Amino acid sequence: MTTLAVVSAGLGEPSSSHLLADRLAAGVGARTPVTVRSVHLRDVARDIADNLVTGFPSASLKAVVDDVVGADALIVVTPTFNASYSGLFKSFFDVLEPESLVGKPVLIGATGGTERHSLVLDFALRPLFAYLRAAVVPTAIYAASADWGSPQGLSERIDRAAAELAGVLAGRAPAGPVDEFADVVPFEQLLNRR
Repeated sequence: MTTLAVVSAGLGEPSSSHLLADRLAAGVGARTPVTVRSVHLRDVARDIADNLVTGFPSASLKAVVDDVVGADALIVVTPTFNASYSGLFKSFFDVLEPESLVGKPVLIGATGGTERHSLVLDFALRPLFAYLRAAVVPTAIYAASADWGSPQGLSERIDRAAAELAGVLAGRAPAGPVDEFADVVPFEQLLNRR
């Protein structure tokens, strides 16, 4: 069975980041069979800090890292702090071995109080996972506080992103950017046709 690790960096309980991560996982699971391993970074925050200082993971952090690295795909969601991902989120990915996510399909998401921070997806999360050489699916999800009050648009975006990741897991679609112009005939070829 395909394994999906769902990494959430929400700090509160309840957490909108956890909620978004769970909805994305449910969307993927509705389309293709997956075993979901939920990782709430809040639960291993001290272990992450200790690992950064000592260089050695605790048993609980090692188990979390093994779940993430061993998964077939990831869903990652962070709250937005100061126009970027949270320090806890970044610290967790700093703990991983540099080559551990190469080629792994990833669906990225973020939450925040206002829509103004939605660029966190393209200016913080995508570059982080590009550096780690993971394969980020095209649709990323940002959920502002207002999105939870009128969930129709959010539900449609979650469905689209979940379908993309499920398609990758089922072998129907490549991870990464979609070439919108793949079927377009180049202008030069049109000129040479008579």
